[in-house]
Amino acid sequence: MSYGSTTFMQISILGAGTWGLALARMLALDNYNITVWSAFTQEVVDLSANRIHKNLPGMVIPDSVFFTDDIAVACQDKEIIVFAVPSPFVRSTAARAMAYIPDGQIIVDVAKGLEPDTLLTMTEVIKDELNKDDNHHNVKLVALSGPTHAEEVARDIPTAIVSACTDMEVAMVVQDVFSNGCMRTYTNTDILGVELCGALKNIVALASGIVDGMGYGDNTRAALITRGIGEIRNLGCAMGANPQTFSGLACVGDMIVTATSTNSRNFRAGQLIGRGVPVADAVAQIGMVVEGINALDAAVKLSAKYQVALPIISAVDAVINHGADPREELATLMQRKRRSEVEDDRCMRYESSLY
Repeated sequence: MSYGSTTFMQISILGAGTWGLALARMLALDNYNITVWSAFTQEVVDLSANRIHKNLPGMVIPDSVFFTDDIAVACQDKEIIVFAVPSPFVRSTAARAMAYIPDGQIIVDVAKGLEPDTLLTMTEVIKDELNKDDNHHNVKLVALSGPTHAEEVARDIPTAIVSACTDMEVAMVVQDVFSNGCMRTYTNTDILGVELCGALKNIVALASGIVDGMGYGDNTRAALITRGIGEIRNLGCAMGANPQTFSGLACVGDMIVTATSTNSRNFRAGQLIGRGVPVADAVAQIGMVVEGINALDAAVKLSAKYQVALPIISAVDAVINHGADPREELATLMQRKRRSEVEDDRCMRYESSLY
């Protein structure tokens, strides 16, 4: 399949949350024709009239961005469709949009999560749902992921991101669209690894927030984050991902921004839980989806399926889903069997010419 110039592309964004709107603004300012879909009619009315979002203070949505609650209008005749709904709603959104998405469509997913029942990544969920009508075998699926707080992208603060697709030509098309003076986009064909990083780093960010809320210091968080990256890497490599992915933007980069910043809803939720706030109340105080909590069930199941120990992620699950005491879980982590940091070579699958 051949792709021409990206200039003046028609791009649709499904989801009018902070990330979807930050991207809509950025792309509109780059002279793309942007349509934003929301399932909520009143939200469409408010955004069309006011051009602002309460959780993105100071950001004004360009007048050129068109809002609609009609999924057909959002999906038809678009070069790129971006899925920017929270992970629990990706499948239902794909089902709703299926009739209006042509085969061969480029679909970019920016949600980060895992489906708890199927253990699928978000692009796999979209593919699985679209394939139910047997008319979408050639859809091009891209994961766009990296250290990108919506609050900062909305203010044109520079960052970098990864366009991941098994088809490098498609990854490069998306790279071109999402590259400008404020966003530098790299490509990667390891879409599985990129999506696993995006989902699982949210859980480690919860853990980072919890220990911060408990009053522990930078040393504790740094150790936890580093070993958390190791857990993600071990699981990803067992599932067939590229080990280099776990040293890049999708893992280390996104982990730094998610597990250390108060812009991160996962980190803030963890802080509240570490201070003794019940989980449900902490989520309510955040007021937005806390993706790390949604990813826990799938992460625990993947740990069992691939027989890869995830002690930090399992400790977070114990606290969030089983009422465990965070201090006891941390004490247990500190008393685990002593080992070498580099004894696990499961990821060393590359010929020496790569090193």
